[in-house]
Amino acid sequence: MSDLKTRINDAVKDAMRAGDKTRLGTLRMITAAIKQKEVDERREMTDADVLVVLDKMVKQRREAISQYEGAGRDELAAAEQFEIGIISEFLPQPLSDEEIEAMIDEAISQTGAESIRDMGKVMGIIKPKAQGRADMGAISGKIKAKLG
Repeated sequence: MSDLKTRINDAVKDAMRAGDKTRLGTLRMITAAIKQKEVDERREMTDADVLVVLDKMVKQRREAISQYEGAGRDELAAAEQFEIGIISEFLPQPLSDEEIEAMIDEAISQTGAESIRDMGKVMGIIKPKAQGRADMGAISGKIKAKLG
């Protein structure tokens, strides 16, 4: 079992012992998403795979928050924000803007990218390093700006 899955399972046990039902619900949702992915792919998830699942869950919640706020449903937006806080506990430290810029510059020089057509090569190098640590959409926009 991966270290990240072990940490999540330990957090589930701690929440059960503490009787923290809201935290436990979110943690169980995380474990269910991981187990579903394992069943779908018929393989054990690595830490990198778990990070992809967690990153997707945070992205879904951010989208839901914007929709809830647009509809004036602040209590639902607050619940989604709470879930993001719990999911984020298992994500690595976010990258700073300077680190992202340095990573992009390094990937461009590594691949010899010159135009927007080379974006896939650059993203291929950056994605494994930045997954779960930065918004990939924002990184994509920065790469387009540099190559465009």
